[in-house]
Amino acid sequence: MHFFSSSIGKKIVMAVTGVSMAMFACIHLIGNSTIFGWLNGGVNAYAHHLHALPLPIIIGFRSVLGLLLAIHVWYGIKLTLENNGGRPQQYAVKATKKTTISSENMIWTGVILLGFLIYHLLHFTLQTISPETAALTHLTNVHGTDMPDVFSMMSAAFKNVAILAIYGVGMVALFLHLSHGIQSFFQTMGWNNGKTLCLITKASTLVALGLLFGYMSIPMLLFANILK
Repeated sequence: MHFFSSSIGKKIVMAVTGVSMAMFACIHLIGNSTIFGWLNGGVNAYAHHLHALPLPIIIGFRSVLGLLLAIHVWYGIKLTLENNGGRPQQYAVKATKKTTISSENMIWTGVILLGFLIYHLLHFTLQTISPETAALTHLTNVHGTDMPDVFSMMSAAFKNVAILAIYGVGMVALFLHLSHGIQSFFQTMGWNNGKTLCLITKASTLVALGLLFGYMSIPMLLFANILK
């Protein structure tokens, strides 16, 4: 139990839970990209396949994600309070780092991300925001099968400038959080050194940029009426 109460232990827990959710963000983006039509039936078919999974699998998967998020948030708060209290924070391998906007504002980008995630779940998962365009209340026929019209729900949502702005802020927060968080994962685990730090930092920024542009390309193309 001393591991979970130690400074380095908390950082490792933060790093592991954080990178796990970052991996999910990458997988989720691949799923969202079905809106471009590379899956037969597009995003409607993708959503249909997900909801057709056995309920225990869906509940179990969401429970694991929820647990990872709760742990990440809890330890993030604890480490921030300890930092503000002046307790020393240690890495497995010490390295000189330049202070960046991302590293200085991890707690705030985390707060924005948490708020955005709640909004996103209410919007597209529970579909309690803009229920008049909810996919669950509008069916479309794809190859002889009635499916919730997820495409129309997304298209209607991102025609709204306010909703587009909310998602834009959320994705910028994700970029800032991950651009430092991924790099911090390697440093916390002791998997970098003076020679690799620059490479890892650049790679972290590229991954975060890829997610930013990948996630925002869909709302922007729908808003511009290019993606139909």
